[in-house]
Amino acid sequence: MLAKAWAMTKINDLMARGTALLGSEYAILCGAMSWVSERNLVSAISNAGGFGVIACGAMTPELLDAEIAATKALATKPFGVNLITMHPQLFDLVDICAKHGVGHVVLAGGLPPKGSLEAIKASGAKVICFAPTLAMGKKLVRSGVDALVIEGMEAGGHIGPVSTSVLAQEILPTLADEVPVFVAGGIGRGEAIAGYLEMGASGVQLGTRFVCATESIAHPNFKKAFIRASARDAVASVQIDPRLPVIPVRALKNAGTEEFTAKQREVANLLDGGNVDMIEAQLQIEHYWAGALRRAVIDGDVENGSLMAGQSVGMVTSEESVGEIIASLVQQAEAALHTRG
Repeated sequence: MLAKAWAMTKINDLMARGTALLGSEYAILCGAMSWVSERNLVSAISNAGGFGVIACGAMTPELLDAEIAATKALATKPFGVNLITMHPQLFDLVDICAKHGVGHVVLAGGLPPKGSLEAIKASGAKVICFAPTLAMGKKLVRSGVDALVIEGMEAGGHIGPVSTSVLAQEILPTLADEVPVFVAGGIGRGEAIAGYLEMGASGVQLGTRFVCATESIAHPNFKKAFIRASARDAVASVQIDPRLPVIPVRALKNAGTEEFTAKQREVANLLDGGNVDMIEAQLQIEHYWAGALRRAVIDGDVENGSLMAGQSVGMVTSEESVGEIIASLVQQAEAALHTRG
């Protein structure tokens, strides 16, 4: 009993900066997954002691306004909103967050545009940004961000080229003392959480692990695909034309994977014919992903839709409540700390 109490105290100590920043019981963020991280899942995660984050994605300000209001009606604990830096109405979305008193805004997709950090902080909200490299992390810290997320290529959705373990070794020793850092990408069990906390992380972010939560609105077909999959089924897309700077996407391999390759060829041919410019070409690629993901998550078309999943998908073996998932992760982390302690 004393050992268990010690492990619980230890995990609380290691997560202290993260929980203080988030206002949650555990410094476990849910990744912002388009179509999945909406009012039901976000509120359930926050209410269960984690920290839910609404995936704004391509939402209009009006849609985000409604989503935040609906989440506030369900959530009894704090939650955040993830905004894409390249969204054409980013500042309008920031205003919507401020209107609702959202306490945490996560910026993803590149360097924050000029004035965006100041606009978010003016409302009193904390700003969390993604740092794909140590240099970017240092720049963001100098810019005044309140916390960083470092996400490795094992994650689902759009990914970078470096693994989670390498990013953690590069960034935590340098920046973990300056701001809270949350580690993400391929995390599916509490033992890994304990390891990153001991390395200096203030918390973690998981996405794939929550997709099959009972509270997730993902289609039953989508959930079944996750439960049946192994780690090696979650593969990264390939870039077929160097002119199209396509950010790789990790998803379960299916017919939709081949369709994306065909879509790249189609857009490349349009470029060759002078029918579209580079910006339009890139927008067509992004619109493909948005539509393909919706077909899978909402409509249940797991053959032609996009099954974005991290390599931790092999650790998703059943449908569980959010409360059960978080409790299991925490228990595993406690046991690991006890064993090492």
